[in-house]
Amino acid sequence: MPIRVTHVGSLPRTQATVDMIFARERGEDYDSAAFDAQMAAACSETVRRQVEAGVQIVSDGETSKISYATYVKDRYTGFSGDSPRNAPADLKLFPSFLKRLADEGGTPQYARPMCTGPVRSKGQDELQKDISRLKDAMAEHGVAEGFMNAASPGVVSLFLQNDYYPSRDEYLAALSDAMREEYRAIVEAGLYLQLDCPDLALSRHMLFADLSDAEFVKIAQTHVEALNAAVADLDPSRIRVHICWGNYEGPHVCDIPMDKVFATFLGVHADQLLFETSNPRHAHEWQVFRDRKAEIPESKILVPGVVDSTSNFVEHPEVVAERLGRFAAIVGGDRVIASSDCGFGTFAGFGAVDPDIAYAKLGSLAEGAALVNARL
Repeated sequence: MPIRVTHVGSLPRTQATVDMIFARERGEDYDSAAFDAQMAAACSETVRRQVEAGVQIVSDGETSKISYATYVKDRYTGFSGDSPRNAPADLKLFPSFLKRLADEGGTPQYARPMCTGPVRSKGQDELQKDISRLKDAMAEHGVAEGFMNAASPGVVSLFLQNDYYPSRDEYLAALSDAMREEYRAIVEAGLYLQLDCPDLALSRHMLFADLSDAEFVKIAQTHVEALNAAVADLDPSRIRVHICWGNYEGPHVCDIPMDKVFATFLGVHADQLLFETSNPRHAHEWQVFRDRKAEIPESKILVPGVVDSTSNFVEHPEVVAERLGRFAAIVGGDRVIASSDCGFGTFAGFGAVDPDIAYAKLGSLAEGAALVNARL
């Protein structure tokens, strides 16, 4: 099978879409029918542009979500108030840069409530609308494969911190139980389930900066255990897992190395592994996959990010091909899918990359994959 093309999930939203999302976020009056119509039209256009760029495994761009993790506050009970903000440790080392980001609006502003009560599903209506919109858009534009993002228990616990359950483990268990239905619904709809797990790397320098790497890895393993409990009865070949160190331009000098979280990452009950390799702090870590090839089960498919999601440089197709070729040499081209480092619209209305440039990057991604396929 040739190398196929996908991306991590979120894509730039139109201003009309962002305006409606924030009207709902602020609790303003809005027309729910108009909201649904706008989300459907935006999802269709997002899928059309992915197809035009050469993406073969598409998403809804997370069109209707305020962000990839905090959307759960709208779909589950138990959240209120606000969580403390904690800047990544690397930005704290460079306070002048952190101030510049804040002054320039380089840090997104959105609600991060605490967990203050039992976490339970409010029902799957919003999810089912997202699923229907994506499947309708796929049918309209002739796409066979699609995926939908869902937050992992660990990343929810990172951004919506616990002020109710007696322990972190009990909070994770409650999230695992509550989100099981969401995960199952995506798979049963015929879509790939993408589990977003930046907590397995990013939370090292955000929430657990005072711990040693070894102590953090033990915590990350509890996150994986909670996640695996929620998807234990689902087919791992239908599941993707994404790890990252934070989708922001910054020094990243406090990032935990991939080598230290490698086994934990591979321990997720998912066959498709999405990870950053364009990030300049992690571009060299393709070597971890080469050197630890024996630890990678035959069922695992590598989905490296070979275009960056924080820069407006459009990678040359030959650069993309070079990056993909390294992984094809390790596990074979039939076990590699081309992707981006992270999402291009992680938070509604916020993104470092110009929308048109984001799609140009996806186009270059597809061209680079085609080059590798021709050579293989």
